[in-house]
Amino acid sequence: MRLATSTAFLLLLATTALAHGPTPQKIDQSITIAAKPDAVWAVLGTFAKIDAWHPQVAKSEGTGGNGADARRKVTLKNGGTLDEGLDELNATTHSYSYRLSDPDLKALPVSSYTATITVSPDGAGSKVEWLGRFYRGDTGNEPPEELSDEAGKVAMNRYFADGLKGLKAKVEGAGQAAP
Repeated sequence: MRLATSTAFLLLLATTALAHGPTPQKIDQSITIAAKPDAVWAVLGTFAKIDAWHPQVAKSEGTGGNGADARRKVTLKNGGTLDEGLDELNATTHSYSYRLSDPDLKALPVSSYTATITVSPDGAGSKVEWLGRFYRGDTGNEPPEELSDEAGKVAMNRYFADGLKGLKAKVEGAGQAAP
């Protein structure tokens, strides 16, 4: 009896170990911009205006301004949409946090994400850091490759890196007036 109980327990333990769901993935991107934090924030700080600086974004529409109930619908150039809600915005510390409300796997192969973007002084310029935490597009135990952790990491890293490069070009280009 004791051997049967021990064997059943080990089988249950082995099955449980194999049947785990997705784990949260993290990304961290940053860029240095040759402008003071206030100048960077002037471009970045309006939650709904991501289309002003992100090259993958075709259009962004928002409601609620930068308030507690602020939302934005971001239409990407690939045809996908991101429905995002603002969690917190602090203009004094040049930072905001937001989250995906409804996934669109055409936009990004992730089922959910939260992100924080922060501008801080860095010498004579600024450092912009964009942190994200997400779950892969298919939260089952055996996702297809295009909805895996790796696919999510690649897409989110590209989205953040492209956005930061676009922000840098927008801010630094804004200071380059033609003679």
